[in-house]
Amino acid sequence: MKLVFMLFAGLILFSCKEDKPIEKPEINWTKDNSTDLNKELADQEKIDIQLYLDRKTNWKMKETGSGLYYWIYSEGNGPQALSGSIAQVSFNISLLDGTFCYKTEDDEIEEFRVDKSQVETGVQEAIKLMKEGDKAKLIIPSHLAHGLTGDMNKIPPLTAIVVDIHLYKVK
Repeated sequence: MKLVFMLFAGLILFSCKEDKPIEKPEINWTKDNSTDLNKELADQEKIDIQLYLDRKTNWKMKETGSGLYYWIYSEGNGPQALSGSIAQVSFNISLLDGTFCYKTEDDEIEEFRVDKSQVETGVQEAIKLMKEGDKAKLIIPSHLAHGLTGDMNKIPPLTAIVVDIHLYKVK
């Protein structure tokens, strides 16, 4: 009994001891630090995209000023998609490492208004380079895809995506 009492008393004494406040180190983060980090991340993503393309020697990709890579591998003969047009598409989305993310079902077509919808900026840019009936492969860097947050489901943050897209109809 004496031992239990001594353990209990010791527990009380040690649990009531006042803790010293934790000193937080001073962080001197500047706008330049953020700029440098963003540049470093973008440079690494560009290297990752280039390594991916090095394995796809038959893809004849072009790069836009924004960093979107596209290759129209099957040309249609319909009208060009313009801002405000309604685009009817099917697609397959994966990551650079080949991980499957999303696709439209075989009998399904997605529809969206170009430049006026929640569809990835890179897809919107690519659609305006396409004509009705075109099929294209896209590599969309993260800043034109899902950015810093990913899509909160299958696409991680800061991740480039590969899209195979077919523009069925432009209205």
